[in-house]
Amino acid sequence: MAEYRTIRFRLNGRPVELAVQPHENLVEALRRGFQMYSVRESCGQGLCGCCTVYVNGKAVSGCLYLAALVDGCDVQTAEGLGTLQQLSPVQEAFIECEGFQCGFCTPGMIMMATQLLQENPNPTDEEIKHYMSGNLCRCAAYPEIIAAVHRAAEKLRASKETDAKADQAATVAG
Repeated sequence: MAEYRTIRFRLNGRPVELAVQPHENLVEALRRGFQMYSVRESCGQGLCGCCTVYVNGKAVSGCLYLAALVDGCDVQTAEGLGTLQQLSPVQEAFIECEGFQCGFCTPGMIMMATQLLQENPNPTDEEIKHYMSGNLCRCAAYPEIIAAVHRAAEKLRASKETDAKADQAATVAG
């Protein structure tokens, strides 16, 4: 039996620790230790995107990433993007555009869409398809997923415009 090693990291913004085995992948550790059920293992080969999480702000395949490697890192799952009371703009857009059918791939899709929009706030259909090509939807809800990414981009741009107007008003008033 392999020995456990305790790792410490930040999960969705809060410090945590967990005893992990050397061979345990990040999906297994997050589900076992913290009930992060948005992180799903489907293919186990890093090909489908269902297990997408952020490690230090970059998307990784949790099924291929050893849990021990996140010691000292920041890890974010779909649960950390928003709350039940305040969903993220990407989560809202996926609901509004029905960017899912069975929902199994949805957390990974949302994670990749969020990262895409951080890097490219106004992507074309082709850019969305290319960026998210590592995320597979068995139900073929791709048109709705693409629509959801565009809707999320609109929401994020509108939010930035509102913030900019508020900053400008505060500057004039101050």
